[in-house]
Amino acid sequence: MFKHILVPIDGSDIAALAVSKAAELAKTFGSAVTALYVVDPYPFTGVGADFAYGQAQYLSAATAEANTALDAARTALTAAGVQVTTVVGEGHTVHDGIVSAVLSTGADLIVMGSHGRRGLEKLVLGSVTQRVLGAVHVPVLVVRT
Repeated sequence: MFKHILVPIDGSDIAALAVSKAAELAKTFGSAVTALYVVDPYPFTGVGADFAYGQAQYLSAATAEANTALDAARTALTAAGVQVTTVVGEGHTVHDGIVSAVLSTGADLIVMGSHGRRGLEKLVLGSVTQRVLGAVHVPVLVVRT
């Protein structure tokens, strides 16, 4: 039914749960899986030598964090016997990076975690899951605790 599953991750426990659910589905349907971690390549605005140094430090730290999360996802999926590809994507917002990855990978299902933020926290931080649901034209399985 599903040939390619995209699993956006952020290193959280809920993302690990989404990876587990994606592994179960991939085994059932014989699907390939792409684990995705989205990094904003230009989170700073400003000019000068201090800005350039801060940007380089940020990208180094963000890439290291992404690789750590992706390594954990790769380990879990491989242990489950699932073919996995890992990708560090870019996007000024996480949902933009996810939408781009759906198009570039040809994924026909997204399995992603939702932190379940509500009220003021949701208003301030937003909901990546909600934005993805409104932007993609493939099914999305939302995993929550």
